[in-house]
Amino acid sequence: MLPRFRRARLASPAPLPNTWPVQLTVARLTESLVESYARLGGINHLDGNNLPSQKAIAVVTRNLLRLLFPGFFDDRVVHSSAIGAETMKLLESVAVSLEDELRKSLEYHPPPDLPADELPALARTTALEFLASLPCLRELLQSDTEAAYNGDPAALSREEVIVAYPFIEAIAVQRMAHELYLRDIPLIPRIMTEWAHSRTGMDLHPGARIGSHFFVDHCTGTVIGETAVIGDHVKMYQGVGLVARSLSAGRKLRTVKRHPTVESRVTIYAGATIVGGETIIGAGSTIGANVFLQHSVEPNSLVLMEDVKVKVLSKRELTADPFDVGL
Repeated sequence: MLPRFRRARLASPAPLPNTWPVQLTVARLTESLVESYARLGGINHLDGNNLPSQKAIAVVTRNLLRLLFPGFFDDRVVHSSAIGAETMKLLESVAVSLEDELRKSLEYHPPPDLPADELPALARTTALEFLASLPCLRELLQSDTEAAYNGDPAALSREEVIVAYPFIEAIAVQRMAHELYLRDIPLIPRIMTEWAHSRTGMDLHPGARIGSHFFVDHCTGTVIGETAVIGDHVKMYQGVGLVARSLSAGRKLRTVKRHPTVESRVTIYAGATIVGGETIIGAGSTIGANVFLQHSVEPNSLVLMEDVKVKVLSKRELTADPFDVGL
């Protein structure tokens, strides 16, 4: 049995008393908050079209993963004898939900010169074209799975890579979101990749162009910016950033290439940061851990940190607490 003070802390809080002082306080708080809605309009979305639903897009994205990797993201066994019927049923559900969210997205930011009454048809066409791209995306994802399995000696099987490696989920969502990004769909691609970001620790912008046989080992802290370009057979480790220089120019940089290009067969070790839209990492190069690189390197370069000093002392020989002397 829990001690008495623990039981008291776990008890549900008592509701606020329905008295006139409480009602007056809530009324004043409401008035103050509504006033802020009028004063700080930039962070409201009122009296407009519905925005795409984060929850609905999360469900769609999860179901898309089920279509890409049948049997791996399902809660029950999928039998090969029923795969046709199961796939058709799931495709129909995804198509309806995705079309609805695409319509909301297009109504929020419609293409120029397109009449409003044509937006539903564009949403349906876009949804069907996107779903038609899934077989090609599966080919890319198979190459990513092979890269992960062949590139990590800790991987016991390809099945383990798919079901247990957060990288596969992150790159699958990025590749799907990239297809919608290329079709100039607002909001939804970024919602998809941020859903994956929150689950995997990898921040892969949907605008990034990523080649085949891509693999990020350990994943956590990886950041790949919108205009980054990555070739084939690239391997990265945790904490790598392909990022922009100072963004002090703000919106003026919207259409400018701000993130690096990494050519094929490059390996980038943990904690490396590569900066700038003009920076090109030549094919076959290796970038060492914790390198901060702001300029291009030729193909087959080896880039390492220099003058990094590591001090190793014996605790037995120290006369003082090492933390007291800043060691």
